[in-house]
Amino acid sequence: MIQIKKPRVHSYKALIRYAKMLKFGDIHTKIDTNTGLHAIIAVHNTKLGPALGGCRFYPYQSPELALKDALRLSYGMTLKAAACGLPHGGAKAVIIKPKGEFDRKALFRSFGDFVQELNGRYITAVDVGSTLEDMTTIFERTPFVCGASGPGRVDEDPSPSTAQGVFRAIQAAVKFKFQKNNCDGIHVAIQGVGRVGYHLAKYLSEDGAIVTISDTNKYAVEKCAKELQVASVSPDQIENIACDIFSPCALGGTITLDFIHRTKAKIIAGAANNQLAHHNNTHVMQERGIAYLPDFLINSGGLINAATTYAYQDLSKVNKKVDEIYDITMTMLERAAKSGKTTNAVAEAMAFEKLK
Repeated sequence: MIQIKKPRVHSYKALIRYAKMLKFGDIHTKIDTNTGLHAIIAVHNTKLGPALGGCRFYPYQSPELALKDALRLSYGMTLKAAACGLPHGGAKAVIIKPKGEFDRKALFRSFGDFVQELNGRYITAVDVGSTLEDMTTIFERTPFVCGASGPGRVDEDPSPSTAQGVFRAIQAAVKFKFQKNNCDGIHVAIQGVGRVGYHLAKYLSEDGAIVTISDTNKYAVEKCAKELQVASVSPDQIENIACDIFSPCALGGTITLDFIHRTKAKIIAGAANNQLAHHNNTHVMQERGIAYLPDFLINSGGLINAATTYAYQDLSKVNKKVDEIYDITMTMLERAAKSGKTTNAVAEAMAFEKLK
């Protein structure tokens, strides 16, 4: 029988120690008993500009788990924004989803008031559990929000931009690893074909790649396979596919030691956040000659979309900025090869160089 591992609950003291280690920043909490809102906004860094990060709406088992998520994710947002050259710092908001019935609009209006209280230090956006409709509700109370609909607003679903960034990074890795100018004949296994994975499969197919997909959602698989004419396998088979590139686009933590030793892939590049089961796995991939493209670097297209449309309200500027991920990825791969350091270490160094 499979046992589901419960998330480890850290003490408040340990979490503050974690925050200090990550060099925070500030942490804000709001409780509104009238709406059921219990929210945390973790602002990691504002050196490059206002902190930008999504609002996660999730039924956390404890406030400590919510805080840990906010700290971890906001740190990643700082790296992501810096690595792709955005004039923003990193932050993350988490809302503990109330148990039982609640008024969703009232709750998100209250969260909008919370964001407004920070007076532009934090700009919110859609994330796991929240929707574009929620962003529009937040916009009723504050202008510091991406993805909202309203008078004078120009926003769109950032998923295609996230996929575009991952695709351009894969193209750079294919050029670096296989000396090819496109993905023609390259076999890519995509784990997860939600909104981002679907668009990535589309980009790759159009570039000549052989694509195999998998997802726990059979309707997502059927849609993708039918519309894009790609092969599909069951979720328990995708990691064993003999492919050139493995692309995790679903849950995090899938790049385990066991997988690294089993895979035939020479490139690992996907849209999922926090892909590594352990940070030391980057060294094992390096030893096996696998080019790992750090997620915080290559899945930043959605953040670029949000930041660019927020700043300029001009969608034409988005694609050009996302395409720059190709050059950033190539620089990272070249520096890693020259220095002997892991790609993850080099990508983090590139981000921190911009934060000095």
